[in-house]
Amino acid sequence: MRRWPNEAENLLYLEYDIQQNKPGLLGAVTTLIGMLGLNILTVTGIDQVRRGLLIETHSTGKVKALHEALSEVEAIKVRAFRQPTLSDRIALRHGKRLDMAETNPPTYRFVREELGVLVDFLGDTLLEGGNNVIGIRGMPRVGKTEAAIAACVYANKRWILLSSTIIRQTLRTELLADESVNSVFLIDGITSTTRGNEAHWSLLEKTLQVPKPKIIEHPDIFIRDGRLEVDFDFMIEIRHHEDDVIRIEDIAMSFSAFDMS
Repeated sequence: MRRWPNEAENLLYLEYDIQQNKPGLLGAVTTLIGMLGLNILTVTGIDQVRRGLLIETHSTGKVKALHEALSEVEAIKVRAFRQPTLSDRIALRHGKRLDMAETNPPTYRFVREELGVLVDFLGDTLLEGGNNVIGIRGMPRVGKTEAAIAACVYANKRWILLSSTIIRQTLRTELLADESVNSVFLIDGITSTTRGNEAHWSLLEKTLQVPKPKIIEHPDIFIRDGRLEVDFDFMIEIRHHEDDVIRIEDIAMSFSAFDMS
């Protein structure tokens, strides 16, 4: 993951597993950090058996000494000791790690009740800037467009709907002169594939070359169409429940089936 989008040079992220849940364990760890003159900014419980701490540091020697001391504490096992990443920031804020599959491209999994976590993650990714192409998988009405637009609002970005099922007639064939400024382009793979004409696909081809973030819903269908090659930076999957299966062969390809998805 990329680094935290702020002045993170003097920040350290520490995460450890609790091996022996002894009374006063957190106090002992924080006292050790304090004795070294390091300032604790945040402490969060993560997934029941871990703790994450954000620490302000100004001395490489003290950081090294802390790492050596913590490695000798049998009651904990250090899992992370580094400059904070975006994934670390989400863990500190929400008390849980992102569910990521080490696929190509990487895939992050969410359930609908975690839309707040997803919006933070996606919004912070958009804040970092760059030319990310992000795919969002999910069955109808699970919150794909909702999450994408909310992330744009979070990041103070304009969302440009090139194709969408929120507004039934959204199928763009051209952009206005200023629509590439501070914008994120949203594309619905089913709408473009089933209804897009030559002018629409020409616009998509040009937009994919613009150095701005793009979010593509139903990326598998978009890729399967074969008219454009897309290299995704990462995928997001949204399910109603953890055991739900996303099956593109079960998705109705009619336009009306995806109103308000």
